Amino acid sequence: MNQLRPSVCIDAVFEGLPAVEAIEVVRNSGITAFEFWGWWDRDLAEIESATDDTEMEISACCTKFVSLVDANLREQYLEGLEASIQAAQRLHCKTLISQVGDAVPGLSRSEQHASLVDGLREAAPMLESSGITLVIEPLNELIDHAGYYLVRSDEAFQIIDEVNCPNVKVVFDIYHQQISEGQLIANIKANIDKIAHFHAAGNPGRNELTSGELHYPSIFDAIRDCDFDGYVGLEYWPLKEASAGLREIATWFRD
Repeated sequence: MNQLRPSVCIDAVFEGLPAVEAIEVVRNSGITAFEFWGWWDRDLAEIESATDDTEMEISACCTKFVSLVDANLREQYLEGLEASIQAAQRLHCKTLISQVGDAVPGLSRSEQHASLVDGLREAAPMLESSGITLVIEPLNELIDHAGYYLVRSDEAFQIIDEVNCPNVKVVFDIYHQQISEGQLIANIKANIDKIAHFHAAGNPGRNELTSGELHYPSIFDAIRDCDFDGYVGLEYWPLKEASAGLREIATWFRD
């Protein structure tokens, strides 16, 4: 059984705090990995230096936010991905997170699904040659992302099967999928081979994992039982003092 590895999304947990300070607080909490959203508006040299100084790992960052469901934007998406791969390699980051874009009015879901698959197939060679894994992200449309195309994990897993590339998988956001579909543990266990990254937050509210209706110790036990060897990204907005909350959650991953 693999030990789960936590990662902290500094853009959420430490929103507004300079990256260098956030990275230091994460390290002092006992967690040795972090992630963030956009690399293109960051001082990458500063991130590199802070990562080296704290001996931290960067678990994930995002590729550029260009729609995959709109085939007219395919070239722009691939150009953004190429630049993102270069940034990820510089940062020794092995995972890029990709949103897929909002649903396109006037296009059927089958057309948009096909565009998603085709775009990821075109992306596959550059991902395989770089050793980077791209994870597509289903999001809930009821509360946070009205109009977003990819809502349910079953379609995301179907897309992964159709693309059939070991470097294209899913980031399973436990918060989003609880809202969109429930059946979290069953869906995770049935599809763990298609999941390369997790996100976690309490529901309702997207706050600490210790609040709300989700029993994270049970969910994490189920993921451990699957021998998952990726990261669990803590992507939430704290209600309490952030570093104290992280120290508490960090103990879950040492048990």
